[in-house]
Amino acid sequence: MDKRQKGFTLTELMVVTGIVAILLGIAIPSYKYLTTSYRMSAEINNLVGDLQFARGEALKEGNSVTVCISSDGATCTGGANWGRGWIVFSDLNSSYAVDNVNDRVLKVAAPFTGFNPDNFNSPVAAVKFNREGFATTAAGFVATTLTLTESTNNNAYTRCLQLSPTGMLTAMSHVSNPAGC
Repeated sequence: MDKRQKGFTLTELMVVTGIVAILLGIAIPSYKYLTTSYRMSAEINNLVGDLQFARGEALKEGNSVTVCISSDGATCTGGANWGRGWIVFSDLNSSYAVDNVNDRVLKVAAPFTGFNPDNFNSPVAAVKFNREGFATTAAGFVATTLTLTESTNNNAYTRCLQLSPTGMLTAMSHVSNPAGC
C-alpha cells in the first residue's frame, strides 16, 4: 500500500499563485481600458442616434425638431454639459424651447450616472433641424464639436462629435485623431 498523501505541496501552490498574480497584473489594466472605452463609445453613440432621429423626424414631418440639454426630461434647461441628459422635441415655432401646446417631447435621454460621471461639453445647448434636415443653433450656426471626456480626463478615452450645418455627424476618438477633436 502506498502511504503517500494526495494534494498539492506548498511549493506548487506558491508557483500557481505567482502565475495567477502575474496574469491578473496584465489583464486588469486592459480590462479597465476596454470597459471605459466601450462606455464612452456607447454614450456618444446615444447622442448620435438621437440627433439622427431628430433629423429624420424633421424630414419626415416637415417641421423643425430640436435636441436640447434637459436635466428634468421635460424642458430645455440650458448649460453646456450634455451629460445632464437631453430631450428631442417637435419645435413648431422654432423657439428652441418646449413652449407651444403643439410642441411635444419625442424622446428623453437620461443623465450620465456613476460616482464620477463623464463630462459631455459643447458650446451649444440646443441643435434644431429644419424640414430640409439642416442644423442650426440659437446663435446661428458654425460647425460645432461636442467633446466627451472621461471623469479622470485621460485623453485616451476622449470622444468627439462634430456636427456640420448640413446636419452631418462625425464621431471620432482621440486615438483615431491624435491632433485633437
